[in-house]
Amino acid sequence: MAGQTADLLLTNGVIDILDEAGTRTSALAVRDGKVLAFGTEAEALRGPGTAVVDMAGAYVMPGLLDVHNHHMIAGQMDLFELHAPPTLDLDGLLAAVEEYAGGLGVDEWLVGGSWGSGLMNLINTAEALARFDAATGGRPALLKDDSKHNRWANSRALELAGIDDATPDPEGGQILRGPDGKATGVLLEAGGVLVEKTLARLQPTSTEDLARAAARGIEILHSYGVTGFQDAAASLQLMQALKELDERGRLQAWVVTSMQANDFIFGTEPLGEGIIAHRDETRSEHHRPDFIKIFLDGVPPAGTAAFLEPYLKDVGFPECHCGGTTMDPAELEDWLLRTAERGISAKIHCTGDASVRLVLDTVQKVRAAGHTGTKYHIAHGQFVHPDDIARFAELDVSADISPSLWFPGVISEAIAAVLPADRASKMQPNRALLDAGARVAGGSDWPVSVSPNAWEGIYGLVTRQDPTGQFPGTLWPEQAITLEEAIRVYTTAPAEAMGVDDVAGSLAPGKSADFIVLSDNPHEIDIDKVRHITAQQTWFAGRQVYQA
Repeated sequence: MAGQTADLLLTNGVIDILDEAGTRTSALAVRDGKVLAFGTEAEALRGPGTAVVDMAGAYVMPGLLDVHNHHMIAGQMDLFELHAPPTLDLDGLLAAVEEYAGGLGVDEWLVGGSWGSGLMNLINTAEALARFDAATGGRPALLKDDSKHNRWANSRALELAGIDDATPDPEGGQILRGPDGKATGVLLEAGGVLVEKTLARLQPTSTEDLARAAARGIEILHSYGVTGFQDAAASLQLMQALKELDERGRLQAWVVTSMQANDFIFGTEPLGEGIIAHRDETRSEHHRPDFIKIFLDGVPPAGTAAFLEPYLKDVGFPECHCGGTTMDPAELEDWLLRTAERGISAKIHCTGDASVRLVLDTVQKVRAAGHTGTKYHIAHGQFVHPDDIARFAELDVSADISPSLWFPGVISEAIAAVLPADRASKMQPNRALLDAGARVAGGSDWPVSVSPNAWEGIYGLVTRQDPTGQFPGTLWPEQAITLEEAIRVYTTAPAEAMGVDDVAGSLAPGKSADFIVLSDNPHEIDIDKVRHITAQQTWFAGRQVYQA
């Protein structure tokens, strides 16, 4: 540091470094986009060319990190698709569809969402399909549900995709039919891929549009104070778009991508080794394609999550239905070993306790084979058998949690409709995981969640309540964690989980100068007000990228 002066100096702030010592200070010095020093050492680095920003007592902390989102899809929704909240009833949803369709060309696809999982039985009828057809005015339409795992297609979209009443269910999916055997347009898991591929063929998206969508998604993330994230299911096209953005100097975030090994939702090609083959050519300064993504099961409301014990009887599933995994143990082991040999980590979607156990059993074999450096995320993991809690820490497996998907709301209500009450209420054992030494890393799963607002997630982690106030009640309050723990769930923990702790997660000297200025100091206000905290400014690599 001898002879150096700062490019940027923050003074008179309440600056949370989030280092191991828990340092809070009033000054921070930045040079060449990196933290140079803090405290009195920072003040000494003021020079004639230093830009000095008086924080006037404002609270500053490291940029928030999101371990699980789909930023490009969110950007596409914002730019190009119908965006309806999943809380709408069927009448409200169809009214939104009709209004949006009025602005489209006669043959233009209507794409978007979300319909709430709780509507599945209502829309799985010939009458609902006829109403959907009328609302779209004959245009092909495809709507995603709140989990983004299931679709509702209208008659025109079904026709273009070649789906009729006799079309067999694809592997890993279902084409739902009414009592008369006629397809209703409700497509579960891989059933929706048949229409997604038709949409991609008839209405292709250019790399430029993908780059626009990714950039828009990142702009929105900046407005919530997010400066780094992991895209949880990246296509090759997205990875190429991110590389292109970075080469143009427009990728203002740390982005880790999860290359899709399999796909029962998006209709992505190539998959698996086909996308891994392009991994190195898409790597750039701010883009790290370091993970694969495996969908190991589906979602509970559709009966596609894999559980150790059966779903409720008499809710439309077969007798003693437990769901199932998309891969058998040998196939999952093969995937994890083959990728570990090349230093590739894995994010694995598991929403039932049986899929969680299968991942832990498999990682145990991978660790025993000597692969100790690869990172493994159990994504979502709402349900974990008590016997498996301690294994997360023992095997260095991160719990990738998305609070917006489990605190009281549309999705938790839909889950409660298909599982016994004593099990449905035991979601997200975060207190137990932390007490066992596990790494708990926060993600939004946006746009499955309505927004990537980490402060709402933090409020939910501490109170186990719905931050929007729309849904009453407290979900398994014994699993609440502290505010300090919850903040680390969105900073230091995801940095470690994603492998960006060399550059992000704290404001330690040498790391990227990614920080946010907040509307309130979360440590000095009532917990009820924490959910209303907003980012006033967001800075990435020493440059301001958002101003409220």
